[in-house]
Amino acid sequence: MNNMEHTDRLGKEKIGKLLWDFSVPAIIGMIVMASYNVIDRIFVGRGVGPLALSGIAISFPLIIVVIAFGMLIGIGATAMVSIKLGEGKKEDAEIVAGNGLILAIFISIILTALGYIFIDPLIRMLGATGQVYKYSRDFIELALIGIIFQAIAFTMNNIIRGEGNPKMAMFTMIISAVINTILNPIFIFGFHWGVKGSALSTIIAQLIGSVWVLSYFFSKKSTIKLRWKNLIPQKEIVLGMLSIGISPFMMQFASSVVVLIANRNLALYGGDLAIAALGIINSIFMIIFMPVIGINQGMQPIVGYNYGAKQYERVLQTLKKGMFYASAICVLGFLIIFIFDEQIVMLFSSSEAKLIQIGAHGMRIYFLMLPFLGFIIIAASYFQAVKKAKFSIVLTMLRQVIILIPMLLILPHFFRIDGVWASIPIADGITSILALIFLFIELRKLRSMKEVPLELTIED
Repeated sequence: MNNMEHTDRLGKEKIGKLLWDFSVPAIIGMIVMASYNVIDRIFVGRGVGPLALSGIAISFPLIIVVIAFGMLIGIGATAMVSIKLGEGKKEDAEIVAGNGLILAIFISIILTALGYIFIDPLIRMLGATGQVYKYSRDFIELALIGIIFQAIAFTMNNIIRGEGNPKMAMFTMIISAVINTILNPIFIFGFHWGVKGSALSTIIAQLIGSVWVLSYFFSKKSTIKLRWKNLIPQKEIVLGMLSIGISPFMMQFASSVVVLIANRNLALYGGDLAIAALGIINSIFMIIFMPVIGINQGMQPIVGYNYGAKQYERVLQTLKKGMFYASAICVLGFLIIFIFDEQIVMLFSSSEAKLIQIGAHGMRIYFLMLPFLGFIIIAASYFQAVKKAKFSIVLTMLRQVIILIPMLLILPHFFRIDGVWASIPIADGITSILALIFLFIELRKLRSMKEVPLELTIED
């Protein structure tokens, strides 16, 4: 398949096949990426101890902030590239790619500098004390080095998917994950470097991933190319990327605040082991969440291209199928968690009975509304893909800020640790109702733009 065929198929092939071809590589890549984060924590928990697990969990809000900035640029650039290609504007798509790369580098340098300047106050703000503080600092001071590599790999990998080559995007994530998974036990168990070894293995994996992804854009395989002239930021392009990416950015940034508040409440009512339990729960959440993000990433170029080409029936078919598959994944994850809750926690630490009890109990409450999460995520990402960011922002703010943060501040005073766990399903339940309303309105608008049956079947 030549380069242009990668793009042209977005507007011609059956939606079911396209979504499969685009989503499966993304899902595999995202699962692999989530898995190596879980494996990191398993190695740290078993090789260093539960307090080291707490130290990494304490650091999680800062990691989320870095991911948030990556999504701000990467998802915005992906949507714009897909839409420009759908409109037949390849040169404009290349400008977006170049601007996305330079913006990712610039922001990552700023984040790294700020991280080193304020590292001690940041760790104290996160609530780390004693031995947990030491583990946290050891991990963060090394992890900061990898921000620039992570930003480049995340941004450009999304653009590869946006131009219509999901398999190459998958290979990028698999390469990084495999390298990290190999190096992690060597550094922790072989060299006895503890949490520093975990951070170092991640940095090396991110470096190799960023080199791999950049080399693609200088090869014959890419549809769009990186050109020096396109590295000069253009106001309209940058603002366009930021306006689309602001919703996932806010979602991730709010997640950082949420984890920060949750950690502080857990430290108050349950101690360091409760923080470790949240770290385990977040790792399991990522295993389930990443396949949904994979479907989301598979959908975005299809939706963006066909929306730009005014093929609204194909847009609707993609949306419906994406929601069906994302919801199926979340229901499956829900069943596994409720059947094997204790066994899941024991993967991270089999000797600490209290940690197993806190983690299993918290997991059952935390994931009560999991079957509805796929619907919420796909709805928000759809509005990003069609450049209607305000709807996505409302859904994001409602779930992560307007409802969740007040719940985290209020409920623990009455229900202690259970108040922390219960805040998540309450926010998810209310947000799912609003997402349904927004989507109903959007379906009516699309139907008025082009007569399309409102009820579309899952099968082609």
